[in-house]
Amino acid sequence: MTPDQINQILNMVEGFDWDEGNIEKSFSKHKITAQESEEVFVNEPLIINFDLKHSSKEERYQVLGQTNGQKKLFMVFTIRNKKIRIISTRNQNKRERKRYEKLKKNP
Repeated sequence: MTPDQINQILNMVEGFDWDEGNIEKSFSKHKITAQESEEVFVNEPLIINFDLKHSSKEERYQVLGQTNGQKKLFMVFTIRNKKIRIISTRNQNKRERKRYEKLKKNP
């Protein structure tokens, strides 16, 4: 997605909507807090791609980004009622980190 498309998506949201089960799963499985997941959306670079494969029932997006503490995360989210609803979050794998670092150096 282009920076303009990303800004268009982010400008329509008014916050986050969390499912308690997802918060617990992200922390117990990956040691990622809800706050860290939210931080990704205010740090650059932020890479968002439309997730066509998983968007049959609702539009989903994949994110590569980093927390304030430089933790590199991969997330899937949707937008419901003008709020970002994070479906899953985990640490970036090796391929994702390589792609993210490359884009960080050459935006």
